[in-house]
Amino acid sequence: MRFYLDHAATTPLRPEAREAWLAASDIVGNASSTHGAGQDARRLLEDARESIAAVLDSDRIEVVLTSGGTESINTALHGLWESRGTDAGAVVLPDGEHHASMDTVAALVASGAAVLTVPLSANGRIDLDAFTAALPEAALATALVANNEVGTVNDAAALSRAAAGAAVPLHLDAVAALGHLPLSFRHLRADAAAGVGLVAMSVAGHKIGAPVGVGALVVSRTAKMAPLLHGGAQQRGLRAGTQDVPGAAAFAAALVAAEAERESESARLAALRDHLVDGIRSAVPSARLLGDPIDRLPGNAHFLFPGAVGESLLFLLDVAGVAASTGSACQAGVAEPSHVVKAMGGSEQDARSVLRFTLGRTSAQADVDAVLAVIADSYARASGNRDAR
Repeated sequence: MRFYLDHAATTPLRPEAREAWLAASDIVGNASSTHGAGQDARRLLEDARESIAAVLDSDRIEVVLTSGGTESINTALHGLWESRGTDAGAVVLPDGEHHASMDTVAALVASGAAVLTVPLSANGRIDLDAFTAALPEAALATALVANNEVGTVNDAAALSRAAAGAAVPLHLDAVAALGHLPLSFRHLRADAAAGVGLVAMSVAGHKIGAPVGVGALVVSRTAKMAPLLHGGAQQRGLRAGTQDVPGAAAFAAALVAAEAERESESARLAALRDHLVDGIRSAVPSARLLGDPIDRLPGNAHFLFPGAVGESLLFLLDVAGVAASTGSACQAGVAEPSHVVKAMGGSEQDARSVLRFTLGRTSAQADVDAVLAVIADSYARASGNRDAR
């Protein structure tokens, strides 16, 4: 039997999303066509966009549907950089961001961008003062709403206010936060009239039970953004190509369902997580919870296991039927230390000795119990310390 504790990587498809996808797939028509079949598809597409906008508290026209978080982030960062004209400037990039942002900014460096890094606290939170201090030299900035590895929640509203005060467009990566935290694009925008501050926010469907391959970038009406994909005028010209109507319908269904249960589900997951945290600390006294102990995503438990190689511990848990992660799934198969842990002040060895357990909608007490039944022995074997059991 398998016990799945890697919901931050992807979470099971919701029945509502499956049903919405199947129903929408029966509609034949390109949503850009003017005939009746095309307009039937168009109505379903725009209904889905309206539902997504309602949950994210934005205007419908501001929702640009994409293939997921990575495309959304690339579209935002490339688009904001390329739209700056001849203005010089840098990209404000906090340490510990997701690789989708880090690697996109690295690509911008080849186009002449400079990078202004911002440190993280020991708990994994973006230093607001340092972020603010970097903005006067910036052409744009990006930041995580919540860290995807250690789960620490940032003060996104304060980051947006700081960017607005410096007249710098800001992109927020809300992929890890979606379904767990309230996300109001309208509320987070600090200066909508001036077109600065928060102008774009990325989300992904498969983190909340929609199919893999659908997401969105919320782009303010006043944002100046060049398209990443060319070839059509769809979606305000910001994302060319035939739009995925079944994917949009499934994403909307999953998002509406996730929002309806968000508060109660967050409380349930936080209680399960706390039981997991207490149990791991009891079974492995040397294990240390990383990230903010309170202000963190409800289903996230990120642990440092001193002296153990995370990959070895992950393998031993997998043999025992427990699925966890050493970090972002986007780095799966790449044996590298956690850049987030190092940004928090951890050593190279620390960064290789971490595991991330993440809970989701289908998580139950049995999943937590399965981890606690094997973690002590797995740690003893991974660390070579039989006395640790």
